[in-house]
Amino acid sequence: MSTAASTTSAGHSVAEPLTIALAGATGDLGHRIGLALLDRGARLRALVRPASAAKPEITALRERGAAIVEVDFNNAAALARAFAGADCVVSALSGLRDVIVDAQTQLLNAAVAAGVPRFIPSDYSIDYTKLPEGSNRNLDLRREFGRRLDQASIQATSVLNGMFTDLLTGQAPVILFKIKRVLYWGSADQPLDFTTIADTAAFTAAAALDPTTPRYLRVAGEVATVRDLQAAAAATTGQRFGRLRAGGLWLLKLMSRIARRLAPAPKEVFPPWQGMQYLHNMFTGLPKFSSLDNDRYPDLKWTTVREVLATRK
Repeated sequence: MSTAASTTSAGHSVAEPLTIALAGATGDLGHRIGLALLDRGARLRALVRPASAAKPEITALRERGAAIVEVDFNNAAALARAFAGADCVVSALSGLRDVIVDAQTQLLNAAVAAGVPRFIPSDYSIDYTKLPEGSNRNLDLRREFGRRLDQASIQATSVLNGMFTDLLTGQAPVILFKIKRVLYWGSADQPLDFTTIADTAAFTAAAALDPTTPRYLRVAGEVATVRDLQAAAAATTGQRFGRLRAGGLWLLKLMSRIARRLAPAPKEVFPPWQGMQYLHNMFTGLPKFSSLDNDRYPDLKWTTVREVLATRK
């Protein structure tokens, strides 16, 4: 348990749990971060818009002892009051510019106004700091907010986790279970970073309670190539899997551009072309983590690709 020291009237030092303010607790990742913080003994203050207060995720956190604060993000004074006394603000918001840039800026300004010492933004991705501008819309938004965060008078830490391993069970078109192939572009030997949602949440909770975190923390539950994914799929299904090279990286990039032109879906957070951009980024190797911070919190256990695939029904 991470604590802050206070002093009684008799002069004795008393350890107090740290207070973490969490935005985005109704989402899968945010809810898991909230539960992990409670497991670590934190005082959790979950910020929710009034319309979200009755959601089951919030009810579950309330029943675990979290303080639920209904607040209008557009009310700067109310937001600052909601952050008063917090040791860290954690954002797990998901969305486009109105969320990643605008709403998080509201959180950031309120945190600074309230004197909160630390801020963890909603990054949770591959290493976008190594990617060129324009290569990924969603990551460009994170980069834009990051510039604002770096200019603020607050200590910032971004948690980068690669791709969520959970997506390999079907949502990410990489392991094609029906035809028993692993789809890829470029090289089958390119190392890729994967971390489960649960492991990302657990690490983020530990980082939120750690006042010594650097600007970036990078973790991967497993670093795997396409050949490794092929072996994992075969081992968990008991069936032979092959590889399907769809072409070079130039083709995947072209496909994403065509898909965006034909079906732009500008209000969708993850339209098909966005997933193509993400895969292209990963297969280029540019955002591959050069080092990992997995050992920073020794109590954490990391989930492998095989363990995730074994849960697929």
